[in-house]
Parts: sequence; structure tokens; C-alpha cells
Amino acid sequence: MRSKLIITTLFIFASYFPNAQKLIQLYNGTAPGSEGWTWQEKEYFSTTINTEVVYNVVHPSLTVFRPDSVPANGTALIICPGGGFRFLSINSEGNDVAKWLIKKGVTCFVLRYRVVHVASDDPVKEMFAGISEQKKFNEENKVLIPLAVSDARNALAYVRSHAAEYGIATNRIGIVGFSAGGTVTESSAFNYDSTNRPDFVAPIYAYVPPDQNTDVPKDAPPMFLTVASDDQLHLVPGSLTLYNKWEAANKSVELHVYAKGGHGFGMRVQHLNSDTWIDRFGDWLNQLGYLKK
Repeated sequence: MRSKLIITTLFIFASYFPNAQKLIQLYNGTAPGSEGWTWQEKEYFSTTINTEVVYNVVHPSLTVFRPDSVPANGTALIICPGGGFRFLSINSEGNDVAKWLIKKGVTCFVLRYRVVHVASDDPVKEMFAGISEQKKFNEENKVLIPLAVSDARNALAYVRSHAAEYGIATNRIGIVGFSAGGTVTESSAFNYDSTNRPDFVAPIYAYVPPDQNTDVPKDAPPMFLTVASDDQLHLVPGSLTLYNKWEAANKSVELHVYAKGGHGFGMRVQHLNSDTWIDRFGDWLNQLGYLKK
């Protein structure tokens, strides 16, 4: 019976993630800071935003996507989907990004970080309703964000400590994230240590908390930023703040601001210039040498 269960689980995993080879639990046991969380992780297709979402993440994990059609080049990228810290837009800001990058030889790890508990079966609807209660929404985020950032730091440390296993160079490990995942990503560019320092960071239409300490580290990693001027959440200022601080500190930084694209464009096809952000990201990675073996 147990063998049948294992085979069924592997079949479902392969069906959902045809290019994925492995699922990794980030922590042995309960993740620190969420010991009292008893709910179950769930996934469903949201017709509201027309994409698959994951919510109620209790046990952070990494889904591994390894190059198969081209040789691996030694570069690794942790991918952090967004979703207002209430869910994860797992395809357009996660798995689809990985599928594009593995064709460039990059080994990818899609991170399912912890999010705020959602009581209903529609986290997208609940998130939009929660935004209207701004004070409560921000208070919940203030508690959650350090946990999500901790998950990203642990993911970076995991990949670096297992670099030999995946054929990765320990100085070619980056992180990219979208919206709330962009917050997780840009936060990882501060207050790191030698085990979890990202070698490059890419916050995509990231929310930058106004009270965040943004003193640029002396060894700050190169940064790639993308956002749309018509972002409904008005996130351009946050990207400009990061760009200006990196530029003032004489650190490598590149910024793309599209006239149109809205919020959450990710890997969606909208027939706008913002559709090509991933190509510009690839150009940037190549220019820095991360797509070369």
C-alpha cells in the first residue's frame, strides 16, 4: 500500500512539474517561528487572476528544475513567486520562469516560502478584501515578512552547501522574486553572511517596505530591477530607491521601467514590451558571465 502511495505521489509531482526533478524540504521538522501552525498547504487554479496559486505554506520547500536540453553552466537561481504574502503565483512567477532559464543552462529552485494563513478556500479574493483593511493587512505582513526572508536565506544557504551535488559554482547563486517575492529577494541583499549571500539579485516589481534598512553593503551583489509605470500598486518608487542607492554606492545595477505592463506581469503574454523583461534579464545574466559555463 505504501509503495502505491509513493508511486502515485511521484506521478502527481511529475504531472504538475514535468521539468522538475526533486522536491526539497528546507527545514528538518517545523520551521522556526511557525511552530504553532497546524493548517495544510493547498493549491488551486484562481479564475480571478487566471493562474495556479499555492497557499497556507507551513513547510517551506524548493522545487528543483535542472537543465536537460542544454548543458548546465554552473549558475543557480532561486525563484520567489509573489502573491501579497497570502499565496504564491506558482506558475507565471515561478515554474514558468524556471522553464525559461533551464534552457539557458541555469539550475533553478522555485521557493515556496511561508505566507499568511488564509481561512477561506479563495486566498486571492481574501487578499483583495484584506487590502481594504490596510492596518490589519500591514500588521500581518510585518509579522510574516521576516519568516519569508528567513526561508530565502535558508534556501540560499542550502543551495550553496549542496553546490557540488547540483554541479553549481558556489559564487554563481542568485535570487529573483516578484512583488511580495520581490520583497523577499531585495531583503536578501542586506544583512547576509558568507553562507547566504546572493551573488546577484533581481527584484521584479518588488514591494520595498518603507521602514526597511537599505544601507548598501560594501560587497553588495549586482542588482537587476524591472517594474511597469502603470503598476496598480504604484511600486515604481521602491525600485527607484534601490536603483539610486546601488548607483550612489557605485554598485552594479540595471533598471527597466516599462510604460505598460501593470502589476504581476511575470511570464504572462500581454503583447506588451513588458513581455520581454525575461529576455532583458537573460541579456543581463549573460553580460555578467552567468550564462557562460
